[in-house]
Amino acid sequence: MAAARFRAACPDCRGRFELAAAALRLAIGATRRTTFYTFTCPDCGASVRKPAGERIIELLTGGGVRTLRLHTALQRPGPPARHPASP
Repeated sequence: MAAARFRAACPDCRGRFELAAAALRLAIGATRRTTFYTFTCPDCGASVRKPAGERIIELLTGGGVRTLRLHTALQRPGPPARHPASP
């Protein structure tokens, strides 16, 4: 089976190229704003950050891109823990 390759483009130099999964990083946050993928443009060296919707997340994770989860499960606030009084 051939290694996954992903088509990408650089907004700085407008270069278009293919990247191996190892050249990309996916960050999954709690919101759309904090969910993105990054790579370095092989043509101009710019660091590129692009938003990642559900379909992109599915493609990148399925293709072996390293993923970082930026959020944890939200905990519901509850009453403060009660500690027994010390004698």
